[in-house]
Amino acid sequence: MDLEFFEQLALPLFDSLYNLAHWLTGDRMEAEDLVQETYTKALRGFKSFQEGTNLRAWMFRILRNTFLTSRSGLSARNTSWLEDEDMDVQLTAAHTDTPEALLLRHENQQTVVDALESLPAQYREIILLCEVEEFSYREIAEILSLPIGTVMSRLYRAKHALRDVLRANTPGRSQNAV
Repeated sequence: MDLEFFEQLALPLFDSLYNLAHWLTGDRMEAEDLVQETYTKALRGFKSFQEGTNLRAWMFRILRNTFLTSRSGLSARNTSWLEDEDMDVQLTAAHTDTPEALLLRHENQQTVVDALESLPAQYREIILLCEVEEFSYREIAEILSLPIGTVMSRLYRAKHALRDVLRANTPGRSQNAV
């Protein structure tokens, strides 16, 4: 496989890889370095990549492994799985584009970003892979080198942690409110 073929397949993933790298590192320069190193490693190992397999998951796994080798932060934990569907956080039921609605939507987005940033890296990572990058549980398990049950469990716990942070930061809302 040649360089041109690699570029054709891998370059469209740049923005998604950078976004995850930035969330993981919390720093623009570190994220750029991490993505650059990811592409370097992927290019070096591209001859071993089997065409027809999931390049996107392969690239994300390289990024994650590169991040982990540069840090001691994320460790896998085996936990049990529970279902959680109630993840919607909306401040307004109206979906109009009035200035007030736009302001509320912007404030809501910033609240979610701040809440995500406050989570441990392993929770941020799994929420981003699932909800932002829209990887399947199986793909996330492959990227994170975890059993699928652990992926589901960690996602459940991450969503609950995110909800707890959002509830704590929502004015006029008590901790026990559902």
